[in-house]
Amino acid sequence: MTPAATAAVVASEAVAAVRAGQPLLVASFVEWRATARALLRAGVPPEAVTWGEPGADLFSSAPAAPASALETVQPTGDLLAEPPAERVAQATPRPQVPRSLMEMLQTAACYRDHDRWAFLYRVVWRWQQGEHDVQSPADPDGARLASMVKAVRREVHDMFAYIRFRERPIEAGPPQFVAWFEPAHDVLPQVAEHFVARMGKMTWMIATPEASVLWDGATLHDAGPLMSGPADLEDDGEALWLTYYRSIFNPARLNTKVMQSHVPSRFWKNLPEGALVPSMVSQAGLGARRIGQVAEVGQRRGTTIPIAAEKAQPDREQPSKLDECRRCELWQHATQAVGGIGPDHAQIMLVGEQPGDQEDLSGQPFIGPAGQLLDRVFAQAEVDRQGVYITNAVKHFKWEPRGKRRLHKTPAQKEIEACHYWLEKEIATRKPKVIVAMGATALKSVLQKGNVTLRDSLGQPVRHGDAWVVTIYHPSYVLRVPDEATKHEAFAVMVEGLRVAQSLLEQSGEN
Repeated sequence: MTPAATAAVVASEAVAAVRAGQPLLVASFVEWRATARALLRAGVPPEAVTWGEPGADLFSSAPAAPASALETVQPTGDLLAEPPAERVAQATPRPQVPRSLMEMLQTAACYRDHDRWAFLYRVVWRWQQGEHDVQSPADPDGARLASMVKAVRREVHDMFAYIRFRERPIEAGPPQFVAWFEPAHDVLPQVAEHFVARMGKMTWMIATPEASVLWDGATLHDAGPLMSGPADLEDDGEALWLTYYRSIFNPARLNTKVMQSHVPSRFWKNLPEGALVPSMVSQAGLGARRIGQVAEVGQRRGTTIPIAAEKAQPDREQPSKLDECRRCELWQHATQAVGGIGPDHAQIMLVGEQPGDQEDLSGQPFIGPAGQLLDRVFAQAEVDRQGVYITNAVKHFKWEPRGKRRLHKTPAQKEIEACHYWLEKEIATRKPKVIVAMGATALKSVLQKGNVTLRDSLGQPVRHGDAWVVTIYHPSYVLRVPDEATKHEAFAVMVEGLRVAQSLLEQSGEN
């Protein structure tokens, strides 16, 4: 029976099966196209058809492989090109779709999904009903179709890139080269055509879990599923390749995350170099990365050996004056460094975040709006501000321009860590019994812990070294809160925190 006659039989049987309520079992794009044409002519809507694949459970998400790995179809405007005799017999016009949509349908048919045939039929049905936006990515079905096409094309690209041929001994006979690959979609026919053009008259075979193709130097053959795993062959060429791969590996340029993102993990197990990668990555982590080249490179005259920038810096004295501090870049845009203020032997120390605009200009902490609110907190808590040492975790004003104004910008973690040098000196000099951390930045700087949170620390004094640490809100938080109830609550937390600090100081016997 000719292919055209076979297609006609398939089409007639499909309509009869739908009318009988039976599922349509389709094994290839050619069968689907012939079946879809017949159903469209009969006016059968998508919801009336149940599609399946031979040998597959209709309720399973794992589709069966196509019946023939070599089956390919040339896209055409007709949903299925018919023989002349059948065209005369059929009075109903053939369903028509544009070539671009047919190419997308043929590519998407390679996408492994349990409902791919049903989905493709829904697409052509909608097109025949005049819904031409079904081809647009803005349409849900159009977006899914485009996604399937993209995934299939990506799989074809990956198979080109990651397939590895192994050479068989001459005495074993053809094929000369054998490759094993585990594609995620049914792309073997397209890939086989690519290697026919690339490998000329050499004989080869590509095997997958579902099917195999064999090139005898002149013709492609569908060999069926011949192997269950990678070929176990002695290959002198592969040994040479692995030697070359080791020689070009540079541990100094290793970026494991980029390597894993460029080559998905599912490909590594079948790549011959995949067995080398874990040990080379391990060696790089154990010290080979620091060398960056073979040992002989360091003995060459005139060769510069790269080292980390921080290790190239000579040991220098730390700055003794705050105005000379260059430990971070904030000094470049600040008017001046702002130190603490208060008695040298104050038993309570208040630590804020950083100086503001007015503090940056005057050189004194907490004299602006935040400082005025802090005065009210001291008064209500009945704590003498003059007996408290007040400072900030960061000593330079970090800001960003907004018109003619300089607006506060939260310091980065590296800036907080750089400035902790000065806060440590202040704590060591004054030896406070109680430290009041105002806000999250101050709390992290005092405790030197990145995982502490302000909300969990409020009202929970903790011991840190020889001092108690009490956490309250920063005055600027109270000023920013738009809700009066929340503002009042935050103010009360600050007052209560100062009272707790005073109480802890009294309990320690210091007044």
